[in-house]
Amino acid sequence: MYRLAAFLLQCLALASAGVYPNYHADFVDGDVEIEMRQQQMKWWQAGTFYQIYPRSFKDSNGDGVGDLNGITASLPYLKELGITATWLSPIFTSPMADFGYDIANFTEIAPIFGTMADFEQLMRAANEQNIKIILDFVPNHSSDECEWFKRSAAGEEKYKDYYVWHPGHLVNGTRQPPSNWISVFRGSAWQWHEGRKEYYLHQFVKKQPDLNYRNPKVREAMQNVLRFWLAKGVAGFRIDAVPHVFELAPNSEGQYKDEPRNDWVHDPDDYGYLQHIYTVDQPETIALVYEWRAVLDEYQRQHGGDERILLAETYSPIDIVMKYYGNGTAEGAQLPFNFLLISELTNASNAEAYAQTVRKWLDHMPEGRTANWVLGNHDKPRVASRLGTDRVDMLNMLTATLPGASVTYQGEELGMTDVWISWNDTVDPSACNTNPNIYEQYTRDPERTPFQWSADEDAGFSNASKTWLPIAKDYREVNVVEQRKDPQSHLNIYKQLIQLRHNASTLQLGATEVKALSGAVLAVKRSLLHDYTYFTVLNINDGTETVNLQESFENLLPQLEVVLATSQSKSKAGDIVDVTALSLLPKEALILRTTGKLATASGYYTYYTSGNSRHMPVIGIYTLLTEVAVLLSYLSYLAV
Repeated sequence: MYRLAAFLLQCLALASAGVYPNYHADFVDGDVEIEMRQQQMKWWQAGTFYQIYPRSFKDSNGDGVGDLNGITASLPYLKELGITATWLSPIFTSPMADFGYDIANFTEIAPIFGTMADFEQLMRAANEQNIKIILDFVPNHSSDECEWFKRSAAGEEKYKDYYVWHPGHLVNGTRQPPSNWISVFRGSAWQWHEGRKEYYLHQFVKKQPDLNYRNPKVREAMQNVLRFWLAKGVAGFRIDAVPHVFELAPNSEGQYKDEPRNDWVHDPDDYGYLQHIYTVDQPETIALVYEWRAVLDEYQRQHGGDERILLAETYSPIDIVMKYYGNGTAEGAQLPFNFLLISELTNASNAEAYAQTVRKWLDHMPEGRTANWVLGNHDKPRVASRLGTDRVDMLNMLTATLPGASVTYQGEELGMTDVWISWNDTVDPSACNTNPNIYEQYTRDPERTPFQWSADEDAGFSNASKTWLPIAKDYREVNVVEQRKDPQSHLNIYKQLIQLRHNASTLQLGATEVKALSGAVLAVKRSLLHDYTYFTVLNINDGTETVNLQESFENLLPQLEVVLATSQSKSKAGDIVDVTALSLLPKEALILRTTGKLATASGYYTYYTSGNSRHMPVIGIYTLLTEVAVLLSYLSYLAV
């Protein structure tokens, strides 16, 4: 009897040491379950999207401007990166007053970029590389050189109300605009048209008249634009400037309300001078996005293939942005762009600010939707200039290991920085509408400079005598060819991140915890039953930091394996680190993972199917303790 009791006590000791198997009610094979869930995922839900600004990506014909054939020739580079889909900024016929965002024909290719045959060849080549093409859809306005606008200005019945027209007011015999609305690019949003003898609305430059979406004919015409490009094989659309599409309707007397002003802005031509309560984020805008989604879904039902998607550009308040996903009865954009990492993080942000910024999106996102993370685009300063070149890798690590999709602007994988452009070389209308004293506050040219392919002349972008914007002075050091040679370059770390994201089921499907471990250290935990648990740990600031991950994350083993480290790190892939005293050098970031796969559900001690430590479920330990206690009592009774 006593030998039996001793044996049972030994079993209890071994159980507390963690060698018992997982006592979870779900006995489905873990690998099979994960594979089934991955098969159910849609192609875009954990995708890596790459924005190409065509003018600046690759010039194939020596005119100093990038083009479609240049993109086609560069597709192997996107394949090398591991890109799922690339979004092309506008490539349509345009007088280029706003570099393609002023479209004269929505279903033609601009000659400066190539021909329709060139586009069709791009589509074929992209399909061969298994890279999807997303086009820019610019619904708010056309060019004033568009046939629609010319016919509307001429008063043709079909097109008369295609745009927002108004006669304005006579004040002391002088014609005045209909309202005080201000253009995003400064000055009045109303432009007098001498031919029609009326004002037209332009929320951007005066050569971009706003379309009138209260006219069903306009809505149908723009839906047909979507159908045209869907038939060409595109995988979806990025919708430009969505919040501006509708403005407040005129009142019963046909008049538009003035917007109230912001007292802290004193320049009456500045967009910030007014509170834009009548010209952005009108409720009809959300419903219009749902209409566009219905067009895409209808096309898929008729023609099959992968789901076509919408990516919506909006810098609106978070509660409004979330409505773009859809509601209980209608689907919206699969990915309303998440610009919080751009708009809310600065060099002064601490780890808690980073954590709050990430959680803000996840906390507001409706159940069942997919998150996305954007670090930069053609309208905002590059992340390397905004937050520092020494934070480029850690921020790419962050977006690659957070749940959902990520969006990379061309050159961010290299750590490209903004280029100073003189007033004389400035071409961006946002800046050109100002003056030499203030243009740098408004220009977007610095983040739009040509892509840096090599140390060759013109950075391998072109062989022209002059490129449309100047090349960065550091192109001989910061380019694709040079960074391919260095295992710890921004480019190679980026490629490893995308490969990890594609291969790690936890990063695609797992639960997420985001915590500030100190004022300087941010940690993201991703966990998935039947798979490895990952931790991304970032030291955001300039001091050496030591943190204890076990104090912040329950049931964490004391040792984790390094998967990927930034160039600042002394650690390398495969190293085992002690997470109870994890030391991080300034701006160092690590991706760590457990040495075994998680095999328990919530409410149980952590248990790993391989590795050096396993724990029983809590209920298992208590049950065994009770049984041993009863047996010992019985043995004591027999001994008496």
